[in-house]
Amino acid sequence: MAQPEVKTESAGTVVVAGAANLAIAAAKLVAGLISGSAAMLSEAAHSVADTTTEVLLFTALRRGARPADARHPFGYGKESYVWAFFAALFTFVGGAGFAITHGITTILVHEHSGNFVISYVVLAVSFVIEAISLARALRQVRRESRRWGTTPRRFLRLTADTTVKAVFLEDSAALIGLLLAGCGVALSELTGDELWDGIASVLIGLLLLVVAAILAYSNLSLLVGRAVPERLQHEIERSLAGLPEVDRVGMLFTMQLGPEDILVAAKVDFRDDATGAEVEASADEAERRLRERYPEVRYLFLDPTDSMPGGIARTPGEPEPPIGDGPVDPGRR
Repeated sequence: MAQPEVKTESAGTVVVAGAANLAIAAAKLVAGLISGSAAMLSEAAHSVADTTTEVLLFTALRRGARPADARHPFGYGKESYVWAFFAALFTFVGGAGFAITHGITTILVHEHSGNFVISYVVLAVSFVIEAISLARALRQVRRESRRWGTTPRRFLRLTADTTVKAVFLEDSAALIGLLLAGCGVALSELTGDELWDGIASVLIGLLLLVVAAILAYSNLSLLVGRAVPERLQHEIERSLAGLPEVDRVGMLFTMQLGPEDILVAAKVDFRDDATGAEVEASADEAERRLRERYPEVRYLFLDPTDSMPGGIARTPGEPEPPIGDGPVDPGRR
């Protein structure tokens, strides 16, 4: 069985974003210390949090791609969500916490050295660099969404590759944060009141809270064990039910084991006159069909028995009850 590998495109997106954030963080910190701007220092904390997040996301990709072993027969895919969850928590505590507290302090104390020029220069350069990083993430999102025949927005909502989702959201938040910081610095310069600088800092912190909450929820849901999207669930069932020896699929269970790993287990009612050899051949054909169309289906288990009393028994084409938002793997819904 093929083993999971580090997704090269996602790793590249994370590395580019991390390098950009590290350079930007240093520039913002210098500008913030020289100008005394709370918004600039908050943006520096924002970039430091993003840089640390990229390191954790890269760790997630590496650790989650380790092959299965005796103690972890289904591999380490879910570990990638653990590290991604840590990344969301760091954004929450490190970035949002600093930005909000420092902004409130600025509102109360009103301290600023009055050197605004360096802030504008750093904000402009940072905006260009963040835009380049976001463009790379957006290209990957669009490419993957086309692959699964869905919209970029739905892909981001359903994808199990939380690393690219995190980079996209963080880069988007970074650009919004730079605009907020620019407005705060400009209004402070025009009015002579540092209230605006402090408000901008608080807004940047709240923005980070929203991003952290979205990422934490996504990773937590996957850690608990989310099913695949409903559309993919239906297609898997139709594929199994379309086998010649199968009368119906009584029950179907799926779980996202990692960004590129899906487990499928089904209770299948084979024809009464099917021989053992035919059942075995049918199971092999089911595995071949699913993996040919969906390489992410790494584990397939079929139980050749009748449906349990009171279980979900459906015939092909019969409406199914809603399964809810499934796990990641985007566009299959």
